Amino acid sequence: MPKHMQHHVNNEHDDHDQQTSDIVHSNYEGQGDGSDGSDGTGSGDGSDGDVKVVEEIAVFMWDLRQCDRKRCTGRKLVRLGLCSLLKLGHKFNGIILSPMAVKCVSPQDRDIVSRNGIAVVDCSWNRLNETPFHKMKGKHLRLLPFLMAANPVNYGIASKLSCVEAIASTLMMTGFASTAEHYLSKFKWGSAFLTLNQHALNEYSTCLDSTQIIATQNHLMTEDHTWNHLNQNRNTDLPPIDPSDDEDDDGGGGQ
Repeated sequence: MPKHMQHHVNNEHDDHDQQTSDIVHSNYEGQGDGSDGSDGTGSGDGSDGDVKVVEEIAVFMWDLRQCDRKRCTGRKLVRLGLCSLLKLGHKFNGIILSPMAVKCVSPQDRDIVSRNGIAVVDCSWNRLNETPFHKMKGKHLRLLPFLMAANPVNYGIASKLSCVEAIASTLMMTGFASTAEHYLSKFKWGSAFLTLNQHALNEYSTCLDSTQIIATQNHLMTEDHTWNHLNQNRNTDLPPIDPSDDEDDDGGGGQ
């Protein structure tokens, strides 16, 4: 899938007002009630004793209902109040992660993410041809650069990310690392995604724009021995899937 450069953020102040009517569930609904083990302050204690500030970024999702409800990362985020549902046909003014995009996420998208948030499409990777992408309207469609999935279904497969992996990748690349870690912390395997892609995400995050990200991606695809090993030995590297863990992803498309 081609990855091209993105363009800069527009500075409209009425974006949030237009988006409000498109939301089915309120973002951050249920946060602060301690249901996820947090104190609802938007911050948590780091392992070194420092306080990590988790910035509240608006996250949205179009749910195509193609996935196993119990194993869908996007629906779990909705249940936790970390994601809001969008209606088909309504315009979204933030970053839309979509395979229909021709531009790639880059650090230049930070202002769009901060102001208007991120939206993912929750659909099956096996049913992309059935997905009505034309009804998911917005100006800022983006692809993600080359990354490895760490969810148990698609572990080690390039670019077949779950919704939470796609969200976290975008957050990492646009400078919201603590928020990305917060989202991934809701899944047992979440830290594995950062471990698997740490070098790549660090490299992508230091790029000035999408042109540099593409150059970095091309270098990593040929030079990163860890990724090459995973591609060649994917069947033997897969982690065991715990059938009792309803946090696991069903392989739904996150881009």
